[in-house]
Amino acid sequence: MASFEVENNDNNKKRKNKNVEKSKKKKKLPEVVEINEGVETEHEIKIKKTDPEKVKVIIDDSIDTSKTTEISEKVKPSKVRQLPTVTIAVPGSILDNAQSPEFRTYLAGQIARAACIYKIDEIVVFDDVGEQTNVMISNKKTEGGSKTCKQLAIILQYLECPQYLRRILFPIHNFLKYTGVLNPLDAPHHFRQEDNVPFREGVVSTLPPKKGKGCNVDVGLRKHVLVDKCLQPYVRVTVKLIPNSDESKRQKGIVVAPSTPKNESGIYWGYTVRNADSINEVFTKCPYPGGYDLKIGTSDKGVDIDQTDHTQLGSFKHALICFGGVHGLEAALEADQSIDEENPSTLFNVYLNTCPNQGSRTIRTEEAVFITLAELRSKMNL
Repeated sequence: MASFEVENNDNNKKRKNKNVEKSKKKKKLPEVVEINEGVETEHEIKIKKTDPEKVKVIIDDSIDTSKTTEISEKVKPSKVRQLPTVTIAVPGSILDNAQSPEFRTYLAGQIARAACIYKIDEIVVFDDVGEQTNVMISNKKTEGGSKTCKQLAIILQYLECPQYLRRILFPIHNFLKYTGVLNPLDAPHHFRQEDNVPFREGVVSTLPPKKGKGCNVDVGLRKHVLVDKCLQPYVRVTVKLIPNSDESKRQKGIVVAPSTPKNESGIYWGYTVRNADSINEVFTKCPYPGGYDLKIGTSDKGVDIDQTDHTQLGSFKHALICFGGVHGLEAALEADQSIDEENPSTLFNVYLNTCPNQGSRTIRTEEAVFITLAELRSKMNL
């Protein structure tokens, strides 16, 4: 009997030891899970140092995958290099030489085609006539410059806009009466409905979304895209599409800057159009911070492009190429009362003659744009 009692005591001790070990293990678990009780522990410091996205995914397994994709796109910092930009400035008076409304429209289409072919980022339409000549009597100034400046700017904007957005953004206007005869730009951002692309241009729809859930945007697909921001209707935006999950049937997107497709994917995303009331406003109202760091003027009185030091043309952040009208940049300088200079070459870093030994007495501006951009293509890496 004594030996039996001793064995029972030994078994009881072993069971107690096992229960103690199990209780210790159970007590250790809350130390890892229950972290934040108002006191900063070592575990809490470690979590602060880790990536917030990874912590969220590890702790909460019940998060909807479609929502985490959208959140991660917003939170994830994108280090994107800013690619250089090229701007061309053309005078609105070039339409005054056109003999008919049809030819005016075609001339504007040539400027748009050249800008798209050579991937120009901005077109500035400036008034090089002012109120000093008799031409301005018939073309009385409006808030957008002279009548010809306004017409040129509207046609350029119309051609750059994707076809599925034109009917919404551009009402019927006399300036656009003959745009149907123009050659289409066929720019990279003019997508078809069946194209599977990461970015699209769109217009904010008038369809009311649910409260706190952004707004609907028409991007040329069968159904509108739901974006993350609440915007006013009829505003044109650039949308980055988010891949759909299996559970979500609704296409979602994020509103991004118009320069994002170019900087992220290297896709040429069209040009913007800006009006300037004088040649001085071409420089002073530059939309880029710091202004244009490379300013190029074109004239038959400039330096031969073949004899120019090409090293100064290859390095720039924001370049400007300025073209004159029928009477050259000298007439634009004379019409601008805010500039005291008489020689236009003083306004530019480089003053070039891009077509030396020309056979014709004059080169039309729409021809000069093609010639100049072709000559500078390899020198400026257009």
